[in-house]
Amino acid sequence: MDVTFVLVHSPSVGPSTWAPIARRLDAPVVVPSLLGVADAGPPFWRPVTQAVHDALLPVRPEHPVVIVAHSNVGLFVPAIVDASPRRVAGCLFVDAALPSVSGPTPASPPDLLAFLRPKVQPGGRLPQWTDWWDEADVAPMFPDARTRAEVSAEQPRLPLAYYEESIPVPAGWDARPCGYLLFGPPYEPMAKDAAGRGWAVAHTPGEHLHQLVDTDAVAATITAMTADWR
Repeated sequence: MDVTFVLVHSPSVGPSTWAPIARRLDAPVVVPSLLGVADAGPPFWRPVTQAVHDALLPVRPEHPVVIVAHSNVGLFVPAIVDASPRRVAGCLFVDAALPSVSGPTPASPPDLLAFLRPKVQPGGRLPQWTDWWDEADVAPMFPDARTRAEVSAEQPRLPLAYYEESIPVPAGWDARPCGYLLFGPPYEPMAKDAAGRGWAVAHTPGEHLHQLVDTDAVAATITAMTADWR
């Protein structure tokens, strides 16, 4: 039975970060939009899971789904699985943060919160994610100026409170195949953690938005890693 890939972007960016992969995968694809999930205030994990839930309702009930989560939204995968209206055949984390093995998961480690607090602007919101970093770090993440402009145009400005909350980890969410696709060194500890959990781990070297840069390689790896998930 064919699966439907559910490409979930980080709330720090937008669905355009998955658009090239959605066009490459030889399978049905859903790309939920998480834009605006922080507008209603905390707890922020509820609108994240609701957005994915609602995006899956048109999927035929007999079709399983594979959750493919990038970056910070990896922390929400247990809650997404728990709320899914369709059977989840597996979860693939792509250069992503990992949820706790059990118990609530902090949305950010203390060192990231210390980095973010001085950046808070009037109204309690942060700059766009790409404005957190030096240009020398940001530019290599994009294949061209057009793609960068498209991604930048839809980036939200999240409140600091988004990064201060904890996200629930319902029991049994990982009672299905899980895997980890690593791009770059900042996420090597997460890939090691995933391997320690007994998950399959693959490495497609690149920057954090490598799915925009080498779309063919990333799509091929996603397909290969999930080939037996049904």
